[in-house]
Amino acid sequence: MTVWIGLGAVALLVALYGVSIYNRLVALRQASAKAWSNIDVLLVQRNEELPKLVETCRQHMRYEQETLERVTQARSLAMQARAGGDLAALGRAEASLQAGLGQLFALVEQYPDLRASESFLHLHGRISGLENAIADRREFYNESANLYNTRIESFPELLLAALCGFRRCALLRFEAARLADPDLRGLFGG
Repeated sequence: MTVWIGLGAVALLVALYGVSIYNRLVALRQASAKAWSNIDVLLVQRNEELPKLVETCRQHMRYEQETLERVTQARSLAMQARAGGDLAALGRAEASLQAGLGQLFALVEQYPDLRASESFLHLHGRISGLENAIADRREFYNESANLYNTRIESFPELLLAALCGFRRCALLRFEAARLADPDLRGLFGG
C-alpha cells in the first residue's frame, strides 16, 4: 500500500514537472511570437511610408531614377518575404532595402531643394525613427527566439518539446553586406 502511494506521489510530481516545463515552453514561444509581431507592425508602417518618400524624391531627383527603382523593388521583395514569413528572405530583402535607402539618402545631399522640403524632412525623420525601432525590436525578437530555442534543445525540455511538436524559431539576420560601410566614392563619381 505504501509503495503504491509512493509511486503515485512520484508519478504526480513527474506529471506536475512535465506540465511546468510545457507551460514555460509555451510562454517562451508566445514571447517570441509577440516580439515578431512588434517587428511586423513596424515593417508595415515603414513600407507604407517608403512610396511617399520615393515620390517626394522623384519630384526633385530627375537623374536618379535607378536608385529610386532599386528602393521600390527592394521594398516589394521585403513585403513579399514578410507576408510569406520567410525570415531568411526577409533578412536579404531588408539588407537590399537598407543599401538602397543609404544610397538614396547620400544622393539627397546633391539636391538642396529636396533637403529643404518639409515633406522630405518629415518622411526622412519618420523612416529613420522606424528603422531604429526595427533594429531595437529585431534585437529583442532574436533574444526571445534564442531563449526559446535554447530551452527546447536543453535536457529535459527537449524530450517534451519533441513530443509536443515545438519547433525552432528562426532568427532575423541581415546579410553581411548590410553591415559593411557603403561605397560613397562610387555614389559621387570619385
